[in-house]
Amino acid sequence: MSTPQILANGWEQIQPADAGWTYISLAVRTLAAGETLELPANDQERALVPLSGVADARSDDTSWTFGGRASVFDGLGHCLYLPRDTAVTVTATTPLELAVAQAPATERHEPVLVTPDDVDIELRGGGNASRQVGSLMLPAFPADRLHVIEVWTPGGNWSSYPPHKHEHDVEGESELEETYYYRLRDPENGWAVQRVYSPERDFDLTQTVRDGDLLLIPWGYHTTVAAHGQDLYYLNVLAGPAPKRTLQAFQDPCLRSSQDTWPEDGIDRRLPFIPRHPAA
Repeated sequence: MSTPQILANGWEQIQPADAGWTYISLAVRTLAAGETLELPANDQERALVPLSGVADARSDDTSWTFGGRASVFDGLGHCLYLPRDTAVTVTATTPLELAVAQAPATERHEPVLVTPDDVDIELRGGGNASRQVGSLMLPAFPADRLHVIEVWTPGGNWSSYPPHKHEHDVEGESELEETYYYRLRDPENGWAVQRVYSPERDFDLTQTVRDGDLLLIPWGYHTTVAAHGQDLYYLNVLAGPAPKRTLQAFQDPCLRSSQDTWPEDGIDRRLPFIPRHPAA
């Protein structure tokens, strides 16, 4: 079985064979204005998320124009979901940074363009464990396996806290592979700390992460903390074998009670980081 690991900025793409798992493929492509990316029809469903810039995608007689934010700290995401057996040509209408997530699919669903007006926004946690979650593809989304979520964590705050896991060790817990793709508001100086550890405590990965790094989580409790003054974003992709789409997690029982004070702590006043309709 593969172990959790962090790939430093400079990675180009990961396939299941690279990660030692079964489902998730992920790439981040940088295209100049006018440049194209061809994605062939195959057994993979895809989610295309512009991290910055505007994309034009065309498949057969259908086209979509989406994106537009200057960076992940300047707006909620768009996401174009494409089912299996769909070839698409993506053209950058401006300089474009595009995340392409894939997972094998059995059923063929309909293409869906998710816009910021469709994003499910949640201010989660409390106190210095407050963060903003923008869900592009929740379990109710009409897809086979892919789930795609954006998370913004103010500097000094904890995210994915209390630590949780997706291993199906207990009834109702989902079994999911998971990736975090990190971006920092200050890409030169920003950093965060990621921890992934096993329930038995015989594995413990605690590592500094920087802008552009990628975390692969096949199993284990995991949590992240952004350095003081260093706002953090991560693109969260999940996929697994369960025929029922679910994100049900199991929290570390040793730390679960830490959330009991959240109602009185309240949500960090810096949130929401990214409003649905930014002021003009």
